[in-house]
Formats: sequence, structure tokens, C-alpha cells
Amino acid sequence: MSINITKVAQSRLKEVDFNNLPFGKVFSDHMLVADYIDGAWQTPEIIPFGDIPLSPSLSALHHAQAIFEGMKAFKNNAGEVIFFRMEDNYNRMNISAERMCMPNIPREIFVDGIMQLVALDKDWIPTGEGQALYLRPVMFSSDTAIGVKPSENYKLIIMTMPTGAYYLEPLKVWVETKYSRSALGGTGYAKAAGNYGGAMYPSKLAAQHGYHQLLWTDSINNEVIEESGSMNVMFMIDDVLVTPALHSSMLAGITRDSILRIARNWGVKVEEREITVTELLEKYKEGRVKEAFGVGTAANIAHIATIGHKELIMELPPISERTFANKMYEHLFAYKRGERDDQFGWLTRM
Repeated sequence: MSINITKVAQSRLKEVDFNNLPFGKVFSDHMLVADYIDGAWQTPEIIPFGDIPLSPSLSALHHAQAIFEGMKAFKNNAGEVIFFRMEDNYNRMNISAERMCMPNIPREIFVDGIMQLVALDKDWIPTGEGQALYLRPVMFSSDTAIGVKPSENYKLIIMTMPTGAYYLEPLKVWVETKYSRSALGGTGYAKAAGNYGGAMYPSKLAAQHGYHQLLWTDSINNEVIEESGSMNVMFMIDDVLVTPALHSSMLAGITRDSILRIARNWGVKVEEREITVTELLEKYKEGRVKEAFGVGTAANIAHIATIGHKELIMELPPISERTFANKMYEHLFAYKRGERDDQFGWLTRM
């Protein structure tokens, strides 16, 4: 599709230390902006990355009608740019849009727009171990009026940023049994901004006791394990890969789905089912919990070293002994860079 492009006068690329890329703090030169006005999407444009005007009456600030996605682009040794499961991110963003009463985003704006944006800033894609270009599409209501009703106008922005590892060390997680991230019938399955804002206070409380993240439990009995922080969570119990079955309070993670499909292809026994805190404690005491890790686009595979629950501190086996997660990390990263056969049809090449 036709997109109006205004290039930066001077690139900031030479200012970037690609050996030091803190997540979410270094932004590429350009961003895509598209407005939904009077029931129709307007022609998108690519402009220099920068601030946008903001009214204090912007409806998104008052009623949290905002969604986002997280995805990555990679560059392999041949210099080829590769996107991982872009269509799945596109589809999930529209699932979130429907739940938050927002307009469907046309494929040509999302997919074609990303292709043109990344083509313009392809030199920003890092190629080091664990590095990628992180893409953050975000859409929010843009009416400048206060009132609890769906906005009539929306703004979509897609920005990109070179990034390395999200977590720099194995995680300590606390089993949360008071606060809930989401509830059945709520917005947990949508990538809605408010889900993350509501998780910050209990995460802060856990951090004050030395924990990096939380292990979220169900909102009714605080017993059934759901997610870990902003990630899906998996356990290797004996030789079985166990992960909580999805329902409406949980995000259908694309990395989660990728790992489960690859694991089954490898012949690993996989169980998507209810797993309770009580069961996890029992299996730990029996010495049967071999691995625990969070999975997500930003985090990739994040090893969990310690799980805290009331008076019990569960210290899990050393990272060096975790054969499944270590093997999966290496395989999945190589897959995303086009260094493995694309047997699932997940790669989009530019």
C-alpha cells in the first residue's frame, strides 16, 4: 500500500552502543502512525520517531482503551531480514481490539506498514547473541472528550527498538495469593494496557523482598497457576513439559505455542492442564520439578531459579543441568534467524 514517508534529517544510529542495549530504551529512527477517524482508517505515514501532541482530555488516559503487541525481526548471517510469526501477532492484536471495543486494523496497514518501516530502519537490527529488533505496535483511543463510552477516533503507532536480553539473570518468582492479574470473563486474554498497569503494585511488593516477578494464580481460590509476570510459564516435571491450559484470564502466548509445537515434534510429552500450587509444592518436595521457566516474545525463555511461597523457598536445579530449556532456547533463536528449516511456516522474509 502507499505510505507517506518522511525520513530523518540525521540518523541516530552511530550514537548507539550495540553491546549495551537495555530493553525498551533505545528507539530506531522512524515510526509508523495511522489514524482512525470518522469510521475509516486514514493513509498511514512513516515519520521520524519523536513525541506526539497530547491533550489532557485524551480518552485513553481516562478509560484505558489501549492495546499493544510485541514482536521481533531478526537479521541472519546473510543479511536477510526475517520476521517471526508476524501474522499471528497481527491476528492477536485484532482479537485484543475486539475485546476492547476498538476497530479492526487492516492487514495492509499492519503487515505492509511494518515491512516498509523495518526496510527503512533495517540497519538498526542487531545481530549479536540473543539480540533482535523489537517491534511495538500500540493503538489507543484518541477522542478528546471525557465520558465512559467507546472512542470514535483511534491512533495506531508502530515503533521499533534494537534490544538484547529482557532478563539478565535467572529469576526469583513469588507465588501471588492475594492480588490477581485478571479474572475469568475479563480482559486477561487481550494484550490490553490496563492488565499490565494493574500488575505493577503486587510486583513492586514482591521486588521489595528480592523477587523479580510473580507467579500469578487464579482470582477465585488463588490456587491454580496461570502465568509468571508478563510471561506464560512452563515446568518440566519428570520428563513431561507441563503448562497451564489457556482460558479467558490468560494471554495466548505466541512463544508458548511455538515451544509446545516444537516440543511435540521432538517427541516430548506435553500436558496443557490445570496445575495447582499444592501440586507444584508436592512435586518439588519429591524432587520431580526439573525445570521452570517463563516464555514470551520479550523474554524469550527466562529460567526461574527460585520460587517463593509463604514459608517455603523452592530452589530449582542449576541452569546448566536444564537440558530442555537450554536446547529449546538455542533451537528457537536459530529458527527465528532462518538457520533452521521453517517446518511450521512461521517466517516472513523481507
